[in-house]
Amino acid sequence: MNPLAKELNEVIQKANPHVFNMLSEVGKNLYFPKGILSQSAEAKEKAHKFNATIGMATEKGDTMHLPSVIAMVNGLKPKECLTYAPSFGIMPLRRAWKKEMLKKNPSLEGKAISLPIVTNAITHGLSVVSDMWINPGDVIILPDKMWGNYNLIFSVRRQAKIVHFSLFDETGGFNLKSFQDCLETQAKANKKLVVILNFPNNPTGYTPTVSEADTIASILIDQATRGTNILAISDDAYFGLFYENNSLKESIFSRIVNQNPRLLGIKLDGATKENYVWGLRVGFITYGAYFENSHEDVYNALERKTAGAVRGSISNASHLGQSMTLKSMQSDTYWSEKKSKFNIMKERALEVKRVLADPKYRDAWEPYPFNSGYFMCLKLRNVEAEPLRVHLLEKYGVGLISLGKYDLRVAFSCIEKDDVQELFDTILQGVKDLGS
Repeated sequence: MNPLAKELNEVIQKANPHVFNMLSEVGKNLYFPKGILSQSAEAKEKAHKFNATIGMATEKGDTMHLPSVIAMVNGLKPKECLTYAPSFGIMPLRRAWKKEMLKKNPSLEGKAISLPIVTNAITHGLSVVSDMWINPGDVIILPDKMWGNYNLIFSVRRQAKIVHFSLFDETGGFNLKSFQDCLETQAKANKKLVVILNFPNNPTGYTPTVSEADTIASILIDQATRGTNILAISDDAYFGLFYENNSLKESIFSRIVNQNPRLLGIKLDGATKENYVWGLRVGFITYGAYFENSHEDVYNALERKTAGAVRGSISNASHLGQSMTLKSMQSDTYWSEKKSKFNIMKERALEVKRVLADPKYRDAWEPYPFNSGYFMCLKLRNVEAEPLRVHLLEKYGVGLISLGKYDLRVAFSCIEKDDVQELFDTILQGVKDLGS
């Protein structure tokens, strides 16, 4: 094992051996190299005459660039968008994102969390977390309605075992009993459990109520108190898109950080959906754990391991994407712009609810509960989802996603409010076509 990895391990193990034990074998061996990167960082500060350290080209004291490229980037200098970013992410963006995270999650006030590490959006963040924390055979607890890419990230790449609980109970709320039973059953055979909490949920668009979220957190804390090491991953890809008053308006991460030595919270979020910049690929990993003494050194160790994982996979996330995200966040109109887009999304979601309240659809499907995010799902009663999807696409030019045998996902995020009625009427016609 590299001496740098040993040093980081000692810091983590001394602060909280349970967190150290949750690291994968890869995670225990990870470190951030001091070689070229650290020497280049030193040279950047002190090499006032010549700096011949890093693999970039300069010209007349500036970053070498093609005029045709920089002409397309309005408002950014070449060094702000064309140079390599640090594997940790650019510091101003990391600080700005943490500041905004605390503003959006008031329950984090006074709680110790790490500085976010920048990833190439959330999918890459999940992959980094998987490398750092998941060993082959580890149990991943997920609802039966889940984003399909979890299979590739955790099962295929890391050979973890995914175990499901029922997302909804008979009342249409979060199935707390199924969730608790699943944890308790798996804890009997495993000393470590990984729980992924994806709210707003993809594919259903459901976020728990405040009461449900409090109970979810209590179940996790209770199971940790009983002696199970629990890694609770909050996949907050659609954070902020909450459309109803009774749903949780914060990340459930805020309910579980600093609560128990055996409970480690990891928050994955990003500008992708929150700021409507899907192609910029800017995401973040933030840690929230329980340590007896100072959190700073331990979080620094976890951040260095995480940056090592980024360095060893993609080197660094796009500097252009990071700078554009940061500049937007610093804009005077940033919050008003976000509110305007949120209102459009909310209007679409509420229009879907209004349209689906019509009794004419009841014999064709039952909508799963939804109150947030980009999506909602239909549970078809009399036809199967895949034949209906293909029929709607070929006959009516309507594209939807089939999930399982009877579930159909509708992304109302890309449907204008005025088109919602026609969309569902067309789906209903497709059901009738197949039924006849």
